[in-house]
Amino acid sequence: MKKVAIIMGGFSEESSISLKSGQLIFENLCRKKYDPYKIYISKEKWILKSNENNEYLINKGDFSVIINNKKLNFDFAFIAIHGTPGEDGILQAYFDLLNIPYTGSNFHNSNITFNKKYCLSFLKDFGINVSNYIFINKNQNFCKKNILKKIGIPCFIKPSKSGSSLGISKVNKENEFDYALKKAFELDEEIIVESFLKGKEVSVGVYSFNKKKIKVLPITEIISQNDFFDFESKYSGKSKEITPAKLPFNIERNIIKIAKKVYKILNLSGMSRAEYIIVKNKPFFIEINTIPGLSKESIFPKQLKSAGLSLSNFFKNIIESSIKK
Repeated sequence: MKKVAIIMGGFSEESSISLKSGQLIFENLCRKKYDPYKIYISKEKWILKSNENNEYLINKGDFSVIINNKKLNFDFAFIAIHGTPGEDGILQAYFDLLNIPYTGSNFHNSNITFNKKYCLSFLKDFGINVSNYIFINKNQNFCKKNILKKIGIPCFIKPSKSGSSLGISKVNKENEFDYALKKAFELDEEIIVESFLKGKEVSVGVYSFNKKKIKVLPITEIISQNDFFDFESKYSGKSKEITPAKLPFNIERNIIKIAKKVYKILNLSGMSRAEYIIVKNKPFFIEINTIPGLSKESIFPKQLKSAGLSLSNFFKNIIESSIKK
């Protein structure tokens, strides 16, 4: 049986969601094919936690662990960390150096998708609709009035490298701008000021095995009880999620076409989930997650269920195709 390290935790506030994702993966891996282990990564330590809740330190030199005087090496890494260091390419580069196969996209593509600054610019060059935006670096001189004149109010201020809507603010009045800027800069040295798009928000899960055929899962419509689909809406039940979304056939077909195009342009592998806003029947790309949430409350598992795909079989295909890759 292949020894699979399920890697969870991370360095950001998304770690709590990652633990739930990792647990769901652990519970649904086929025990006839895989021997799964829970690996917890934090800034302080990397550990393997046993079923008896014993902790064993991971040797970062070769990603091994000593248990009962025996060295354990892993055949595969299932990365379930949202945010850094799992979604931004850091772990991918680490496992590439060790020649250990892992789930998802490689270092380069993970790094591009995680950084909104790069991702939006990249996709815009390929004709993907995105909102108007301006990038601001920390300590950079800028004119607030000129920015708001171009972007308009309401607008969003976002850290360039952050997930789960952490650090994001919707600015409804000019006097809210400075606080929103400060909040975003607490998480990142690069931020985005982005125009508000009024329309229907949808979440689109996409996956492929060996990049042979890109498939789109049933689309989810998101109706947030809050001002936008923020962290609370995503993980505290403050949103209504409709899967499959009730969309006109031509709009649904167009979203599927664009979602596949985005996946291909970004040269992704495995699973991803992207958000779009539909404005006057035209989808606008918002952001993409190359390691989507896999907790019981997350959208991606619900989309798999709607498509009639079992978690166990889906994870098996993800692992086997990643090993072949």
